[in-house]
Amino acid sequence: MSSAIEDYAIIGDCRTAALVDRGGSIDWFCAPRFDSASIFGALLGSEDQGCWRLAPSDPAATATRRYDGDSMILVTRWETASGIAEVFDFMPIDGGRVDLVRRVVGVSGHVEFSTSLRMRFDYARAMPWVRQVGDEQAPALHATAGPDTLVVRGVALVPSDHAHRAVFAVAAGETCDLVATWSHSYRPDPGLLDVDAALAETRDWWDDWAARIDHRGPHRDLVVRSLVVLRALTHEDTGGIVAAATTSLPEQFGGARNWDYRYVWLRDASLTLEALIAHGFLRVAERWRTWLLRAVAGDPAQMQIMYGLAGERRLDEQELTSLPGYQGAAPVRVGNGAVTQYQADVIGEVMVALEAARIAGLDEEPFAWALQRALLDRVEAGIDRPDNGIWEVRGEPQMFTQSRAMMWAAFDRGIRAVERFGLDGPVERWRELRARIAAEVHARGVDPAGGWFVQHYGTDEVDASLLLLPQVGFCAPDDPRMVATVERIEQTLLRDGLVQRYRASTGVDGLAGGENAFIACSFWLVTQYAAMGRTKDAQELMARACRAANDLGLVAEEFDAASGRQAGNTPQALSHLALVGAADALAGHAGRAAHRR
Repeated sequence: MSSAIEDYAIIGDCRTAALVDRGGSIDWFCAPRFDSASIFGALLGSEDQGCWRLAPSDPAATATRRYDGDSMILVTRWETASGIAEVFDFMPIDGGRVDLVRRVVGVSGHVEFSTSLRMRFDYARAMPWVRQVGDEQAPALHATAGPDTLVVRGVALVPSDHAHRAVFAVAAGETCDLVATWSHSYRPDPGLLDVDAALAETRDWWDDWAARIDHRGPHRDLVVRSLVVLRALTHEDTGGIVAAATTSLPEQFGGARNWDYRYVWLRDASLTLEALIAHGFLRVAERWRTWLLRAVAGDPAQMQIMYGLAGERRLDEQELTSLPGYQGAAPVRVGNGAVTQYQADVIGEVMVALEAARIAGLDEEPFAWALQRALLDRVEAGIDRPDNGIWEVRGEPQMFTQSRAMMWAAFDRGIRAVERFGLDGPVERWRELRARIAAEVHARGVDPAGGWFVQHYGTDEVDASLLLLPQVGFCAPDDPRMVATVERIEQTLLRDGLVQRYRASTGVDGLAGGENAFIACSFWLVTQYAAMGRTKDAQELMARACRAANDLGLVAEEFDAASGRQAGNTPQALSHLALVGAADALAGHAGRAAHRR
Protein backbone atom coordinates (compact mmCIF):
# COMPACT_ATOMS: atom_id res chain seq x y z
CA MET A 1 0.00 0.00 0.00
CA SER A 2 1.23 3.49 -0.81
CA SER A 3 2.29 5.83 1.98
CA ALA A 4 0.28 8.66 3.50
CA ILE A 5 0.22 11.65 1.15
CA GLU A 6 2.01 13.83 3.72
CA ASP A 7 4.86 11.32 3.80
CA TYR A 8 5.90 12.19 0.25
CA ALA A 9 8.58 14.65 -0.81
CA ILE A 10 8.90 16.05 -4.31
CA ILE A 11 12.02 16.33 -6.41
CA GLY A 12 11.97 17.77 -9.91
CA ASP A 13 13.76 19.36 -12.84
CA CYS A 14 11.12 21.96 -13.80
CA ARG A 15 9.89 19.61 -16.51
CA THR A 16 8.64 16.67 -14.50
CA ALA A 17 8.83 15.42 -10.93
CA ALA A 18 9.12 12.36 -8.71
CA LEU A 19 7.61 11.64 -5.29
CA VAL A 20 9.79 10.00 -2.64
CA ASP A 21 8.32 8.63 0.58
CA ARG A 22 9.89 8.62 4.04
CA GLY A 23 11.05 5.06 3.56
CA GLY A 24 13.09 5.90 0.48
CA SER A 25 10.70 4.65 -2.19
CA ILE A 26 10.12 6.63 -5.38
CA ASP A 27 6.44 5.85 -5.94
CA TRP A 28 5.59 8.35 -8.69
CA PHE A 29 7.62 9.34 -11.73
CA CYS A 30 6.46 10.33 -15.20
CA ALA A 31 8.87 11.19 -18.00
CA PRO A 32 9.70 13.36 -19.76
CA ARG A 33 6.86 15.68 -18.65
CA PHE A 34 4.56 16.02 -15.67
CA ASP A 35 1.68 14.71 -17.78
CA SER A 36 3.56 11.79 -19.35
CA ALA A 37 2.67 8.20 -18.49
CA SER A 38 4.12 6.87 -15.26
CA ILE A 39 7.13 4.58 -14.98
CA PHE A 40 6.80 4.34 -11.20
CA GLY A 41 3.12 4.34 -10.26
CA ALA A 42 2.97 2.70 -6.81
CA LEU A 43 1.45 5.93 -5.49
CA LEU A 44 -1.78 4.85 -7.17
CA GLY A 45 -1.57 1.19 -6.25
CA SER A 46 1.26 -0.91 -4.87
CA GLU A 47 4.77 -1.94 -5.80
CA ASP A 48 3.22 -3.90 -8.65
CA GLN A 49 2.58 -0.56 -10.41
CA GLY A 50 6.28 0.34 -10.22
CA CYS A 51 8.62 1.87 -7.65
CA TRP A 52 12.28 2.28 -6.77
CA ARG A 53 13.16 1.55 -3.16
CA LEU A 54 16.45 2.49 -1.56
CA ALA A 55 16.97 2.15 2.19
CA PRO A 56 19.25 0.50 4.75
CA SER A 57 18.90 -3.25 5.04
CA ASP A 58 18.48 -2.85 8.80
CA PRO A 59 14.70 -2.79 9.46
CA ALA A 60 15.35 -0.80 12.64
CA ALA A 61 16.98 2.07 10.71
CA THR A 62 15.50 5.49 11.40
CA ALA A 63 15.28 8.39 8.98
CA THR A 64 15.08 12.17 9.12
CA ARG A 65 14.81 14.31 6.02
CA ARG A 66 15.22 17.85 4.79
CA TYR A 67 15.79 19.81 1.64
CA ASP A 68 19.32 21.00 1.00
CA GLY A 69 18.85 24.72 1.73
CA ASP A 70 16.20 26.23 -0.53
CA SER A 71 16.80 23.69 -3.29
CA MET A 72 14.75 20.73 -4.50
CA ILE A 73 17.50 18.32 -3.43
CA LEU A 74 16.10 15.92 -0.84
CA VAL A 75 18.49 14.73 1.87
CA THR A 76 17.44 11.69 3.93
CA ARG A 77 19.67 10.87 6.88
CA TRP A 78 19.61 7.22 7.90
CA GLU A 79 20.85 6.05 11.31
CA THR A 80 21.47 2.37 11.98
CA ALA A 81 23.21 0.37 14.69
CA SER A 82 26.31 0.15 12.49
CA GLY A 83 26.54 3.70 11.19
CA ILE A 84 24.99 6.76 9.57
CA ALA A 85 24.52 7.54 5.89
CA GLU A 86 22.72 10.17 3.83
CA VAL A 87 20.85 9.79 0.55
CA PHE A 88 20.70 12.78 -1.81
CA ASP A 89 17.74 12.43 -4.17
CA PHE A 90 17.49 15.00 -6.97
CA MET A 91 16.83 15.68 -10.63
CA PRO A 92 19.40 17.79 -12.49
CA ILE A 93 17.99 20.74 -14.40
CA ASP A 94 19.25 19.94 -17.88
CA GLY A 95 16.99 20.26 -20.90
CA GLY A 96 18.96 17.65 -22.78
CA ARG A 97 18.19 14.71 -20.50
CA VAL A 98 16.00 13.39 -17.67
CA ASP A 99 17.82 11.82 -14.71
CA LEU A 100 16.80 10.55 -11.29
CA VAL A 101 19.90 10.65 -9.08
CA ARG A 102 20.24 8.82 -5.76
CA ARG A 103 23.63 9.54 -4.18
CA VAL A 104 24.44 7.55 -1.02
CA VAL A 105 27.10 9.08 1.22
CA GLY A 106 28.60 7.34 4.24
CA VAL A 107 28.77 9.64 7.28
CA SER A 108 30.04 7.33 10.03
CA GLY A 109 30.62 3.61 10.55
CA HIS A 110 29.24 1.56 7.70
CA VAL A 111 25.69 1.09 6.43
CA GLU A 112 24.37 -1.67 4.21
CA PHE A 113 21.69 -0.59 1.74
CA SER A 114 19.17 -2.60 -0.25
CA THR A 115 17.56 -1.36 -3.43
CA SER A 116 14.64 -2.79 -5.36
CA LEU A 117 13.64 -1.54 -8.81
CA ARG A 118 10.26 -2.28 -10.41
CA MET A 119 9.74 -0.53 -13.73
CA ARG A 120 6.20 -0.47 -15.12
CA PHE A 121 5.87 1.76 -18.16
CA ASP A 122 2.73 3.46 -19.53
CA TYR A 123 0.77 3.65 -16.28
CA ALA A 124 1.72 0.03 -15.45
CA ARG A 125 0.28 -1.23 -18.73
CA ALA A 126 3.67 -2.26 -20.15
CA MET A 127 6.23 -4.60 -18.60
CA PRO A 128 9.56 -3.53 -20.16
CA TRP A 129 12.10 -5.64 -21.96
CA VAL A 130 15.12 -5.56 -19.63
CA ARG A 131 18.73 -6.45 -20.38
CA GLN A 132 22.16 -5.95 -18.84
CA VAL A 133 24.30 -3.64 -20.97
CA GLY A 134 27.16 -2.69 -18.65
CA ASP A 135 30.12 -4.60 -17.26
CA GLU A 136 31.50 -5.45 -13.83
CA GLN A 137 33.17 -2.06 -13.45
CA ALA A 138 30.19 -0.06 -14.79
CA PRO A 139 26.98 -2.08 -14.39
CA ALA A 140 23.92 -0.83 -16.27
CA LEU A 141 20.39 -2.07 -16.70
CA HIS A 142 18.55 -1.16 -19.90
CA ALA A 143 14.71 -1.28 -19.93
CA THR A 144 12.54 -0.49 -22.95
CA ALA A 145 8.79 -0.43 -23.56
CA GLY A 146 7.43 1.22 -26.69
CA PRO A 147 8.75 4.80 -26.98
CA ASP A 148 10.46 4.86 -23.57
CA THR A 149 13.80 3.67 -22.28
CA LEU A 150 15.19 3.78 -18.76
CA VAL A 151 18.87 3.01 -18.10
CA VAL A 152 19.87 2.47 -14.46
CA ARG A 153 23.53 2.67 -13.53
CA GLY A 154 25.58 2.46 -10.35
CA VAL A 155 25.20 -1.01 -8.85
CA ALA A 156 24.76 -4.47 -10.32
CA LEU A 157 21.02 -5.20 -10.24
CA VAL A 158 19.92 -8.83 -10.49
CA PRO A 159 16.44 -10.02 -11.48
CA SER A 160 14.10 -11.42 -8.86
CA ASP A 161 10.32 -11.87 -9.17
CA HIS A 162 9.74 -9.16 -11.81
CA ALA A 163 12.03 -6.77 -9.93
CA HIS A 164 15.74 -6.03 -9.90
CA ARG A 165 17.61 -5.93 -6.61
CA ALA A 166 21.02 -5.14 -5.19
CA VAL A 167 22.75 -4.90 -1.82
CA PHE A 168 25.75 -2.66 -1.23
CA ALA A 169 27.44 -0.86 1.65
CA VAL A 170 29.07 2.52 2.24
CA ALA A 171 31.59 3.41 4.93
CA ALA A 172 32.35 6.85 6.29
CA GLY A 173 33.50 9.09 3.43
CA GLU A 174 32.42 6.70 0.68
CA THR A 175 29.90 7.53 -2.04
CA CYS A 176 27.75 5.34 -4.25
CA ASP A 177 25.72 6.92 -7.07
CA LEU A 178 22.62 5.31 -8.53
CA VAL A 179 21.27 7.07 -11.62
CA ALA A 180 18.18 6.31 -13.70
CA THR A 181 18.19 8.06 -17.08
CA TRP A 182 15.07 8.27 -19.23
CA SER A 183 15.27 8.70 -23.00
CA HIS A 184 13.25 8.02 -26.12
CA SER A 185 13.81 4.41 -27.11
CA TYR A 186 14.52 5.41 -30.69
CA ARG A 187 17.32 7.80 -29.78
CA PRO A 188 20.86 7.15 -28.51
CA ASP A 189 21.45 6.65 -24.80
CA PRO A 190 22.46 10.03 -23.27
CA GLY A 191 25.34 8.25 -21.53
CA LEU A 192 26.93 8.64 -18.11
CA LEU A 193 25.99 11.59 -15.92
CA ASP A 194 28.72 13.49 -14.07
CA VAL A 195 26.97 13.36 -10.69
CA ASP A 196 29.46 15.65 -8.91
CA ALA A 197 28.92 18.38 -11.47
CA ALA A 198 25.17 17.78 -11.67
CA LEU A 199 24.74 18.03 -7.90
CA ALA A 200 26.75 21.24 -7.68
CA GLU A 201 24.97 22.81 -10.65
CA THR A 202 21.53 21.83 -9.38
CA ARG A 203 22.24 23.22 -5.92
CA ASP A 204 23.58 26.46 -7.39
CA TRP A 205 20.60 26.83 -9.75
CA TRP A 206 18.06 26.56 -6.95
CA ASP A 207 20.08 28.68 -4.52
CA ASP A 208 20.46 31.44 -7.11
CA TRP A 209 16.74 31.37 -7.86
CA ALA A 210 15.64 31.35 -4.21
CA ALA A 211 18.09 34.13 -3.32
CA ARG A 212 16.00 36.51 -5.45
CA ILE A 213 12.83 35.92 -3.41
CA ASP A 214 11.60 39.18 -1.93
CA HIS A 215 9.66 38.44 1.26
CA ARG A 216 9.83 40.38 4.49
CA GLY A 217 7.32 39.03 6.94
CA PRO A 218 6.17 36.01 8.96
CA HIS A 219 6.39 32.37 7.94
CA ARG A 220 9.39 33.05 5.71
CA ASP A 221 10.48 29.40 5.51
CA LEU A 222 7.05 28.27 4.30
CA VAL A 223 6.79 31.19 1.88
CA VAL A 224 10.17 30.43 0.35
CA ARG A 225 9.41 26.72 0.07
CA SER A 226 6.03 27.52 -1.49
CA LEU A 227 7.59 29.78 -4.11
CA VAL A 228 10.24 27.15 -4.85
CA VAL A 229 7.45 24.59 -5.34
CA LEU A 230 5.62 26.97 -7.68
CA ARG A 231 8.81 27.33 -9.71
CA ALA A 232 9.25 23.56 -9.78
CA LEU A 233 5.73 23.24 -11.20
CA THR A 234 6.55 25.73 -13.98
CA HIS A 235 7.82 23.98 -17.10
CA GLU A 236 11.27 25.26 -17.98
CA ASP A 237 10.79 25.05 -21.75
CA THR A 238 7.15 25.93 -22.37
CA GLY A 239 6.40 28.27 -19.45
CA GLY A 240 3.23 26.30 -18.64
CA ILE A 241 2.40 26.05 -14.92
CA VAL A 242 0.77 22.79 -13.79
CA ALA A 243 -1.79 22.75 -10.97
CA ALA A 244 -0.09 19.80 -9.24
CA ALA A 245 2.44 17.07 -9.90
CA THR A 246 0.01 14.17 -9.53
CA THR A 247 -3.26 12.68 -10.70
CA SER A 248 -6.11 11.00 -8.85
CA LEU A 249 -5.06 11.43 -5.23
CA PRO A 250 -8.50 11.41 -3.58
CA GLU A 251 -10.27 14.37 -2.03
CA GLN A 252 -12.12 11.85 0.13
CA PHE A 253 -10.23 8.73 1.17
CA GLY A 254 -11.66 5.74 -0.63
CA GLY A 255 -13.89 7.97 -2.74
CA ALA A 256 -14.27 8.77 -6.43
CA ARG A 257 -13.39 12.51 -6.39
CA ASN A 258 -10.07 11.81 -8.08
CA TRP A 259 -8.86 14.14 -10.83
CA ASP A 260 -5.80 14.71 -13.01
CA TYR A 261 -4.14 18.04 -12.13
CA ARG A 262 -1.04 17.75 -14.33
CA TYR A 263 -2.22 20.44 -16.74
CA VAL A 264 -2.24 24.21 -17.02
CA TRP A 265 -5.41 25.85 -15.73
CA LEU A 266 -5.54 29.48 -16.83
CA ARG A 267 -6.94 30.44 -13.43
CA ASP A 268 -4.35 28.63 -11.31
CA ALA A 269 -1.52 29.73 -13.57
CA SER A 270 -2.70 33.35 -13.37
CA LEU A 271 -2.79 33.22 -9.58
CA THR A 272 0.66 31.59 -9.51
CA LEU A 273 1.91 34.32 -11.79
CA GLU A 274 0.68 37.00 -9.40
CA ALA A 275 2.41 35.32 -6.44
CA LEU A 276 5.71 35.13 -8.32
CA ILE A 277 5.46 38.73 -9.58
CA ALA A 278 4.76 39.96 -6.04
CA HIS A 279 8.02 38.42 -4.90
CA GLY A 280 10.32 39.74 -7.57
CA PHE A 281 9.98 37.33 -10.51
CA LEU A 282 8.86 39.35 -13.52
CA ARG A 283 10.56 37.26 -16.18
CA VAL A 284 8.25 34.34 -15.50
CA ALA A 285 5.35 36.66 -16.31
CA GLU A 286 6.80 37.39 -19.72
CA ARG A 287 7.32 33.70 -20.44
CA TRP A 288 3.81 32.81 -19.31
CA ARG A 289 2.29 35.63 -21.37
CA THR A 290 4.06 34.17 -24.40
CA TRP A 291 2.69 30.73 -23.47
CA LEU A 292 -0.80 32.25 -23.23
CA LEU A 293 -0.52 33.83 -26.68
CA ARG A 294 0.42 30.47 -28.16
CA ALA A 295 -2.23 28.47 -26.29
CA VAL A 296 -5.17 30.81 -26.96
CA ALA A 297 -4.12 31.73 -30.48
CA GLY A 298 -6.95 31.93 -32.95
CA ASP A 299 -10.63 32.45 -32.26
CA PRO A 300 -11.22 33.52 -28.61
CA ALA A 301 -14.54 31.67 -28.78
CA GLN A 302 -12.48 28.46 -28.83
CA MET A 303 -10.58 29.35 -25.65
CA GLN A 304 -10.41 26.56 -23.08
CA ILE A 305 -10.12 26.90 -19.33
CA MET A 306 -7.09 24.59 -19.33
CA TYR A 307 -4.41 23.27 -21.68
CA GLY A 308 -1.50 20.89 -21.83
CA LEU A 309 1.97 22.03 -20.84
CA ALA A 310 2.78 23.25 -24.34
CA GLY A 311 -0.74 24.48 -25.06
CA GLU A 312 -2.25 21.18 -26.19
CA ARG A 313 -6.03 21.32 -26.41
CA ARG A 314 -7.06 17.66 -26.36
CA LEU A 315 -7.12 16.51 -22.74
CA ASP A 316 -9.85 13.88 -22.97
CA GLU A 317 -10.63 12.29 -19.61
CA GLN A 318 -10.30 8.52 -19.35
CA GLU A 319 -10.28 6.01 -16.52
CA LEU A 320 -7.38 3.60 -16.08
CA THR A 321 -7.80 0.07 -14.78
CA SER A 322 -4.05 -0.59 -14.71
CA LEU A 323 -3.69 1.64 -11.64
CA PRO A 324 -6.05 0.52 -8.84
CA GLY A 325 -5.98 3.88 -7.08
CA TYR A 326 -4.47 5.47 -3.99
CA GLN A 327 -5.23 3.06 -1.14
CA GLY A 328 -8.14 1.76 -3.19
CA ALA A 329 -9.68 5.11 -4.17
CA ALA A 330 -10.93 4.55 -7.72
CA PRO A 331 -11.15 5.41 -10.48
CA VAL A 332 -7.76 6.70 -11.56
CA ARG A 333 -8.23 9.34 -14.24
CA VAL A 334 -5.90 10.82 -16.84
CA GLY A 335 -7.01 13.85 -18.79
CA ASN A 336 -9.68 16.08 -17.32
CA GLY A 337 -13.29 16.45 -18.43
CA ALA A 338 -13.39 20.02 -17.13
CA VAL A 339 -11.54 21.03 -20.30
CA THR A 340 -14.89 21.42 -22.07
CA GLN A 341 -16.54 23.44 -19.30
CA TYR A 342 -17.46 27.10 -19.40
CA GLN A 343 -16.00 28.79 -16.32
CA ALA A 344 -16.83 32.47 -16.42
CA ASP A 345 -14.24 33.57 -13.86
CA VAL A 346 -11.18 32.49 -15.84
CA ILE A 347 -10.72 35.50 -18.13
CA GLY A 348 -11.02 37.81 -15.14
CA GLU A 349 -8.15 35.96 -13.45
CA VAL A 350 -6.05 36.30 -16.59
CA MET A 351 -6.79 40.03 -16.87
CA VAL A 352 -5.94 40.60 -13.19
CA ALA A 353 -2.63 38.74 -13.53
CA LEU A 354 -1.63 40.58 -16.70
CA GLU A 355 -2.40 43.89 -15.03
CA ALA A 356 -0.15 42.88 -12.14
CA ALA A 357 2.62 42.25 -14.66
CA ARG A 358 1.94 45.60 -16.32
CA ILE A 359 2.13 47.41 -12.97
CA ALA A 360 5.35 45.56 -12.12
CA GLY A 361 6.95 46.92 -15.29
CA LEU A 362 6.49 44.24 -17.93
CA ASP A 363 6.68 45.92 -21.31
CA GLU A 364 3.43 45.94 -23.23
CA GLU A 365 3.37 43.71 -26.27
CA PRO A 366 0.92 44.67 -29.04
CA PHE A 367 -0.30 41.14 -29.65
CA ALA A 368 -0.82 40.63 -25.90
CA TRP A 369 -3.18 43.61 -25.66
CA ALA A 370 -5.00 42.51 -28.80
CA LEU A 371 -5.53 39.14 -27.14
CA GLN A 372 -6.88 40.78 -23.99
CA ARG A 373 -9.36 42.83 -26.01
CA ALA A 374 -10.51 39.67 -27.75
CA LEU A 375 -10.90 37.95 -24.39
CA LEU A 376 -13.12 40.78 -23.18
CA ASP A 377 -15.27 40.24 -26.26
CA ARG A 378 -15.64 36.64 -25.13
CA VAL A 379 -16.66 37.76 -21.63
CA GLU A 380 -19.34 39.97 -23.15
CA ALA A 381 -20.60 37.15 -25.35
CA GLY A 382 -21.09 34.93 -22.29
CA ILE A 383 -22.42 37.57 -19.95
CA ASP A 384 -25.85 35.93 -19.53
CA ARG A 385 -24.61 32.34 -19.56
CA PRO A 386 -24.53 30.15 -16.40
CA ASP A 387 -21.19 28.46 -15.79
CA ASN A 388 -19.53 25.63 -13.89
CA GLY A 389 -17.65 27.99 -11.61
CA ILE A 390 -14.25 28.01 -9.99
CA TRP A 391 -14.88 24.55 -8.46
CA GLU A 392 -15.66 22.96 -11.83
CA VAL A 393 -18.97 21.50 -10.65
CA ARG A 394 -20.29 18.60 -12.65
CA GLY A 395 -23.86 19.42 -11.72
CA GLU A 396 -26.07 21.97 -13.45
CA PRO A 397 -24.34 25.25 -14.44
CA GLN A 398 -25.34 28.20 -12.26
CA MET A 399 -24.90 31.95 -12.10
CA PHE A 400 -22.06 31.70 -9.58
CA THR A 401 -21.49 34.96 -7.72
CA GLN A 402 -17.70 34.66 -7.72
CA SER A 403 -17.74 34.08 -11.47
CA ARG A 404 -19.88 37.19 -11.95
CA ALA A 405 -17.48 39.22 -9.82
CA MET A 406 -14.54 38.02 -11.92
CA MET A 407 -16.37 39.06 -15.10
CA TRP A 408 -16.68 42.47 -13.44
CA ALA A 409 -12.93 42.35 -12.72
CA ALA A 410 -12.17 41.51 -16.35
CA PHE A 411 -13.90 44.68 -17.60
CA ASP A 412 -12.45 46.68 -14.71
CA ARG A 413 -8.89 45.74 -15.71
CA GLY A 414 -9.63 46.50 -19.34
CA ILE A 415 -10.91 49.96 -18.37
CA ARG A 416 -7.84 50.67 -16.29
CA ALA A 417 -5.54 49.54 -19.07
CA VAL A 418 -7.04 52.35 -21.15
CA GLU A 419 -7.29 54.96 -18.41
CA ARG A 420 -3.96 54.38 -16.67
CA PHE A 421 -1.72 52.91 -19.34
CA GLY A 422 -2.97 54.60 -22.49
CA LEU A 423 -4.02 51.48 -24.35
CA ASP A 424 -6.91 51.63 -26.78
CA GLY A 425 -10.30 50.03 -26.37
CA PRO A 426 -14.08 50.62 -26.19
CA VAL A 427 -13.88 51.91 -22.64
CA GLU A 428 -17.40 53.33 -22.52
CA ARG A 429 -18.86 49.95 -23.47
CA TRP A 430 -16.72 48.23 -20.85
CA ARG A 431 -17.88 50.72 -18.21
CA GLU A 432 -21.49 49.92 -19.04
CA LEU A 433 -20.89 46.20 -18.76
CA ARG A 434 -18.96 46.56 -15.50
CA ALA A 435 -21.80 48.61 -14.00
CA ARG A 436 -24.41 46.14 -15.25
CA ILE A 437 -22.67 43.18 -13.59
CA ALA A 438 -22.17 45.09 -10.33
CA ALA A 439 -25.84 46.03 -10.17
CA GLU A 440 -26.89 42.48 -10.95
CA VAL A 441 -24.70 40.96 -8.22
CA HIS A 442 -25.92 43.51 -5.68
CA ALA A 443 -29.53 42.62 -6.60
CA ARG A 444 -29.31 38.84 -7.05
CA GLY A 445 -26.05 37.74 -5.45
CA VAL A 446 -26.90 38.80 -1.88
CA ASP A 447 -29.21 36.91 0.45
CA PRO A 448 -32.09 39.29 1.22
CA ALA A 449 -32.54 38.02 4.78
CA GLY A 450 -28.98 37.50 5.94
CA GLY A 451 -27.23 40.13 3.83
CA TRP A 452 -24.36 37.88 2.75
CA PHE A 453 -23.09 37.13 -0.74
CA VAL A 454 -24.44 33.78 -1.95
CA GLN A 455 -22.77 30.94 -3.80
CA HIS A 456 -25.00 31.39 -6.82
CA TYR A 457 -28.23 33.17 -7.65
CA GLY A 458 -31.28 31.54 -6.12
CA THR A 459 -29.65 29.99 -3.05
CA ASP A 460 -28.81 31.13 0.46
CA GLU A 461 -25.67 28.96 0.59
CA VAL A 462 -22.21 30.54 0.81
CA ASP A 463 -19.00 29.47 -0.87
CA ALA A 464 -15.41 30.07 0.22
CA SER A 465 -14.54 31.53 -3.20
CA LEU A 466 -16.58 34.60 -2.16
CA LEU A 467 -13.57 35.50 0.01
CA LEU A 468 -11.84 36.50 -3.23
CA LEU A 469 -14.26 39.35 -3.99
CA PRO A 470 -12.41 41.99 -1.93
CA GLN A 471 -9.07 40.76 -3.26
CA VAL A 472 -9.98 41.88 -6.78
CA GLY A 473 -11.67 45.08 -5.64
CA PHE A 474 -15.29 44.12 -6.21
CA CYS A 475 -16.08 45.27 -2.69
CA ALA A 476 -14.21 46.52 0.36
CA PRO A 477 -13.04 43.96 2.93
CA ASP A 478 -15.25 45.63 5.54
CA ASP A 479 -18.30 45.96 3.29
CA PRO A 480 -21.29 44.88 5.43
CA ARG A 481 -22.14 42.18 2.90
CA MET A 482 -18.60 40.84 3.14
CA VAL A 483 -18.66 40.93 6.92
CA ALA A 484 -21.92 38.95 6.83
CA THR A 485 -20.40 36.52 4.33
CA VAL A 486 -17.44 35.84 6.60
CA GLU A 487 -19.77 35.22 9.53
CA ARG A 488 -21.84 32.80 7.46
CA ILE A 489 -18.72 30.97 6.27
CA GLU A 490 -17.63 30.62 9.89
CA GLN A 491 -21.05 29.20 10.76
CA THR A 492 -21.42 26.71 7.90
CA LEU A 493 -18.05 25.95 6.29
CA LEU A 494 -15.60 25.74 9.20
CA ARG A 495 -14.83 22.16 10.21
CA ASP A 496 -12.18 21.31 12.80
CA GLY A 497 -10.95 24.88 12.48
CA LEU A 498 -10.40 24.84 8.71
CA VAL A 499 -12.54 26.00 5.77
CA GLN A 500 -14.38 23.82 3.28
CA ARG A 501 -15.11 25.05 -0.23
CA TYR A 502 -18.88 24.70 0.07
CA ARG A 503 -21.38 22.28 1.56
CA ALA A 504 -21.15 19.27 -0.74
CA SER A 505 -24.34 17.89 0.81
CA THR A 506 -26.38 20.41 -1.22
CA GLY A 507 -25.57 18.44 -4.37
CA VAL A 508 -24.45 21.54 -6.24
CA ASP A 509 -21.38 19.78 -7.64
CA GLY A 510 -23.29 16.79 -8.98
CA LEU A 511 -20.90 14.32 -7.32
CA ALA A 512 -21.39 11.61 -4.72
CA GLY A 513 -19.59 11.72 -1.38
CA GLY A 514 -17.88 14.57 0.38
CA GLU A 515 -14.43 16.01 0.83
CA ASN A 516 -12.03 17.45 3.38
CA ALA A 517 -11.14 21.06 4.14
CA PHE A 518 -9.74 22.81 1.06
CA ILE A 519 -6.46 24.33 2.22
CA ALA A 520 -6.44 27.38 -0.07
CA CYS A 521 -9.80 28.46 1.39
CA SER A 522 -8.38 28.68 4.90
CA PHE A 523 -5.55 30.86 3.64
CA TRP A 524 -8.08 33.05 1.82
CA LEU A 525 -9.91 33.54 5.11
CA VAL A 526 -6.61 34.50 6.75
CA THR A 527 -6.18 37.17 4.09
CA GLN A 528 -9.73 38.41 4.65
CA TYR A 529 -9.32 38.50 8.44
CA ALA A 530 -6.14 40.55 8.03
CA ALA A 531 -7.86 42.98 5.67
CA MET A 532 -10.76 43.38 8.14
CA GLY A 533 -8.37 44.13 11.00
CA ARG A 534 -9.06 40.82 12.78
CA THR A 535 -5.35 40.27 13.28
CA LYS A 536 -5.56 37.78 16.14
CA ASP A 537 -8.06 35.62 14.24
CA ALA A 538 -5.83 35.80 11.16
CA GLN A 539 -2.75 34.71 13.08
CA GLU A 540 -4.55 31.83 14.79
CA LEU A 541 -6.08 30.54 11.57
CA MET A 542 -2.73 30.90 9.81
CA ALA A 543 -1.12 28.72 12.46
CA ARG A 544 -3.83 26.06 12.03
CA ALA A 545 -3.66 26.16 8.24
CA CYS A 546 0.12 25.91 8.21
CA ARG A 547 -0.16 22.67 10.16
CA ALA A 548 -1.54 21.22 6.94
CA ALA A 549 2.00 21.38 5.53
CA ASN A 550 4.18 18.32 6.01
CA ASP A 551 7.62 18.33 7.62
CA LEU A 552 9.16 19.62 4.37
CA GLY A 553 6.68 22.49 3.94
CA LEU A 554 4.68 20.77 1.18
CA VAL A 555 0.92 21.28 1.01
CA ALA A 556 -1.64 19.13 -0.78
CA GLU A 557 -5.06 20.16 -2.01
CA GLU A 558 -7.03 19.27 1.12
CA PHE A 559 -6.47 18.33 4.77
CA ASP A 560 -8.33 16.29 7.35
CA ALA A 561 -7.55 18.12 10.58
CA ALA A 562 -9.08 15.39 12.74
CA SER A 563 -6.64 12.73 11.50
CA GLY A 564 -3.80 15.05 10.47
CA ARG A 565 -3.81 13.61 6.94
CA GLN A 566 -3.34 15.41 3.66
CA ALA A 567 -5.77 14.62 0.85
CA GLY A 568 -5.98 15.40 -2.85
CA ASN A 569 -3.23 16.02 -5.35
CA THR A 570 0.17 17.19 -4.15
CA PRO A 571 1.97 19.50 -4.03
CA GLN A 572 -0.91 21.76 -4.99
CA ALA A 573 -0.05 25.11 -6.61
CA LEU A 574 -3.27 26.76 -5.42
CA SER A 575 -2.59 25.81 -1.79
CA HIS A 576 0.98 27.11 -1.93
CA LEU A 577 0.15 30.40 -3.63
CA ALA A 578 -2.72 31.00 -1.18
CA LEU A 579 -0.27 30.41 1.68
CA VAL A 580 2.05 33.02 0.20
CA GLY A 581 -0.81 35.50 -0.12
CA ALA A 582 -1.90 34.93 3.48
CA ALA A 583 1.63 35.48 4.78
CA ASP A 584 1.87 38.68 2.75
CA ALA A 585 -1.45 39.85 4.22
CA LEU A 586 -0.18 39.21 7.76
CA ALA A 587 2.92 41.24 6.90
CA GLY A 588 0.69 44.16 5.94
CA HIS A 589 1.13 43.84 2.19
CA ALA A 590 -2.04 44.60 0.26
CA GLY A 591 -1.36 41.90 -2.34
CA ARG A 592 -3.91 41.74 -5.13
CA ALA A 593 -5.91 44.57 -3.52
CA ALA A 594 -2.97 46.90 -4.18
CA HIS A 595 -3.90 46.86 -7.86
CA ARG A 596 -7.04 48.81 -7.01
CA ARG A 597 -5.09 51.89 -5.94
